[in-house]
Amino acid sequence: MANERVLNVGVLGATGTVGQRFIVLLSSHPYMKIAGLGASERSKDKVYEVATRWKMQERMPDQVKGVVVKGCDPAEFVGCDLVFSGLDASVAGDVETAFLKAGIPVFSNAKNYRMDPKCPLVVPVVNSDHFKLIDEQRKIFDSGKGFVVTNSNCSTSGLVVALKALQDSFGPISKVMVTTMQAISGAGYPGVPSLDILDNIVPLIGGEEPKMEEEVLKILGGVNQNATSFLPLNDIKVSATCNRVPVVDGHTECVSVEFAGEAPSIEKVKEAFESYRCEAQDLGCPSAPDKVIYVATDVDRPQPRLDRDAGKGMAVTIGRIRECPVFHVKFTLLVHNTVLGAAGASILNAELAQKKNYL
Repeated sequence: MANERVLNVGVLGATGTVGQRFIVLLSSHPYMKIAGLGASERSKDKVYEVATRWKMQERMPDQVKGVVVKGCDPAEFVGCDLVFSGLDASVAGDVETAFLKAGIPVFSNAKNYRMDPKCPLVVPVVNSDHFKLIDEQRKIFDSGKGFVVTNSNCSTSGLVVALKALQDSFGPISKVMVTTMQAISGAGYPGVPSLDILDNIVPLIGGEEPKMEEEVLKILGGVNQNATSFLPLNDIKVSATCNRVPVVDGHTECVSVEFAGEAPSIEKVKEAFESYRCEAQDLGCPSAPDKVIYVATDVDRPQPRLDRDAGKGMAVTIGRIRECPVFHVKFTLLVHNTVLGAAGASILNAELAQKKNYL
């Protein structure tokens, strides 16, 4: 990546768990340099090592330990080419809007802009063509170089990878039923109380099910000819049931799919998963996985502890692919919820934006 321009990047919400994951991934990035860390008023003006309760398995990178944390104000990040947002949804909307209007591109993990008709909602290994809407967004906000691109809900990210591979190979999908078993890291820190999750499954994650059902339609839809608006799917029905389980990282999802046309054979479905590629791979983005989908050969895989780090957390593992007696095909997938499902997706989105000359 010696030919890539060095990008100075900021991390908003840097003391939270998503912010920490951003820092881990960026600490070894070939051309993105952490140039600013932002957090809440209680962390502002403290050095990062003091302000943060570090929760990553990896050690805190030396390069950030002594960095003074700033407030989440665009004036504090003037030297940054872009910012990554790991902010809580309660504050993310106003802060990200301020950065957008200040001309600083934002790659967000927050939900606030996901369903906004002016904002690309991009899972980078699925729908990078939606970046076309950036030019229109800039016109609407008169934001100069600024824009906002969001990644999806963590559980949606794995699902749409599988559905995109099937949609590309076999045409429109009419129905999807998905039941998730979601890791506790998806709830942030301190997250789910131990007495609620140990020796237990919680069959409700507030707001998760409608997010999955809505986001799939936008992500798997298209963009109009003038690249001024999205064309969400309107001929597919998605039903999601979301559960919290006592796993640290890795969302497992049991999926049943019905096609609008004739059902493909199970062998053809496996071939579609195995052969799936994305634009990020073809463009040589450093965070793109060598394979987007790994098809598990063991009958009892995927499993979170064994498969969540496939492709350094940027790949989806799919197993138990078989005929469905109600729909056409069913399978189990696993996605690393804080990598492809969160910080990793935002970083790969930024790499794509660089390749597509939006930065």
